[in-house]
Amino acid sequence: MNGECGLTLVVMGVCGVGKTSVARALADRMSGLYVEADEFHPPENIEAMRRGVPLNDAMRGPWLRGIAREVRQQHEADIDKDIVVACSALKQSYRDILRSDLPNAKFVFLNAPRDVIAERMTARTNHFMPLTLLDSQLADLEPPTTAEDHIALDASLSQGRIVDDVLAKLNWATHDGGPCLTEIQQEET
Repeated sequence: MNGECGLTLVVMGVCGVGKTSVARALADRMSGLYVEADEFHPPENIEAMRRGVPLNDAMRGPWLRGIAREVRQQHEADIDKDIVVACSALKQSYRDILRSDLPNAKFVFLNAPRDVIAERMTARTNHFMPLTLLDSQLADLEPPTTAEDHIALDASLSQGRIVDDVLAKLNWATHDGGPCLTEIQQEET
């Protein structure tokens, strides 16, 4: 082992900013693994959102820990693999939960004007998140601070431009892995 390991990118933002499509495109360009955070929601969370009920912190905690656990396990299985996660990570406390198991995670914050996001949400099909939850997500959103390792981008840009910008900011052309986790933290009981 050379002291290097794969990168963990978390593409974050409110519903409708394009997290899934950008994260998939990044994973593809990086020859990495894509992880969809929505797949870790328990059925009760999905049903609540379908009914237009915003998730609270207690509902999000186990979900976030499950995502972090999955990414950590993927890194343990293949330490060199880059992993890109699509996850809202709306609050700093949510990002802190992810960072507790993934201390070297870098966040890609996608943001756009409300009307742009609403238009996108109205156009998409087969998604459990109703437009009625957009305002609660915007109210909960705590954009990453300068103390948090992140890249902020305008989600109104094309997917290709966003991906190119992220890779440029990461100096991807010279990427040879990122700092490894020196110690895998024990799972919380």
